[in-house]
Amino acid sequence: MRAKVLLVDDDVRLQQMVAEYLERHGIEAQCAPSVTQAQRCLLRERYDLMVLDLMLPDDDGIAFCRRLRESGTRLPVIILSAKGDDVDRIVGLEVGADDYLAKPCNLRELVARIFSVLRRSGRAEQGGGRGTPDKTVRFGHFELDLWARSLSRDGEPVRITNGEYQLLEVLVSNSRRVLSRDELMSLSSGRSTDGLSRSVDIQVSRLRQVIEPDQSAPRYIQTVWGRGYMFVPDAPV
Repeated sequence: MRAKVLLVDDDVRLQQMVAEYLERHGIEAQCAPSVTQAQRCLLRERYDLMVLDLMLPDDDGIAFCRRLRESGTRLPVIILSAKGDDVDRIVGLEVGADDYLAKPCNLRELVARIFSVLRRSGRAEQGGGRGTPDKTVRFGHFELDLWARSLSRDGEPVRITNGEYQLLEVLVSNSRRVLSRDELMSLSSGRSTDGLSRSVDIQVSRLRQVIEPDQSAPRYIQTVWGRGYMFVPDAPV
């Protein structure tokens, strides 16, 4: 079973983008636009973690987090807020939040922090049978370690840039699914291409130089003309 996260934020567009990103990284995400709705969700269902905005239409996120802790609730909370100065961070942590991220944030960092908090709280192993996705993906002579964020060939480390790693991770995590350049940029860096689609092509070309037996006929990162790129894993033995 996957980790289950409650996203509490009144920005519907941001909610949808974050929820989609979490789903693609093995995290089940549900959304609540207000504290009132979040309380209803918490009464109905069990969650492994809550991502909480501070500025909500019906209440203050800090006050909500404080009430949760005073009631004895141990649900891990990551505050994700546009209020990102040191005082806000300190207050958020003082009232019981497990982590604090300022908006806008890199969505890959949010995923990493969610898994980190889950591991610290023990919910990654004990959360109702829920866990994180398999940490190792193998293809050809290569092994991609999603927790160590590393790529190796026949056991030897392969050096690639952080951007190339994030792009490869997104492709591998969405095997056999065609991803447009804009999707690849958004999922790997949390940003839109904004005219930078050429940078995606360059990173794909560099990754092919590393992992493809024949760059002229890519085996793993395939081009789907007019649509984008797709990672094709090895056929099961």
